[in-house]
Amino acid sequence: MSINGIGTAGYPLAGYTARKAERSMESGTVGFMETMEEKAAQDKVIDYDEKAFDMVGPNAPQEVKDAWMDAAKEVNANGMGIRGNGMMSHISQMMVQRLNKQLKGETENFDILGSTVESAIQATEKALYDLDHPLAPAYRSIEAEQARIKEREFYTAFLERLKQL
Repeated sequence: MSINGIGTAGYPLAGYTARKAERSMESGTVGFMETMEEKAAQDKVIDYDEKAFDMVGPNAPQEVKDAWMDAAKEVNANGMGIRGNGMMSHISQMMVQRLNKQLKGETENFDILGSTVESAIQATEKALYDLDHPLAPAYRSIEAEQARIKEREFYTAFLERLKQL
């Protein structure tokens, strides 16, 4: 690469990089750090609890959405296992319900919660049942087990709010 500031073609690197930086600034390109700062600011705006709700309840009434958001804030978790950084902590039971729909050929309707409070109660009760009664024993890491405990807390809080409606 370079030895003592001299590039492979015998030109000093400092001058080359300075001219390259000048051209970048002139052309209006945004630097890496500016792009990363902008991306971080956008991520802070994203509400992952709402994003999780939209994945399973696009046709649910507003009162169901409000119950979801209240439960997510109380428990600091949501029914899809989406963390504050946008990554999923594990495959949640609501995600399993979504995937089952997809396996049955439903490629456009991933609405798990339905369009009524009663359908949201049924979906949440099914998720709780499936969480408590797995089809096969699974060996999980401590982190995955903690995520499942949080998921159960969320479903319980969400179900309590739904039943009050």
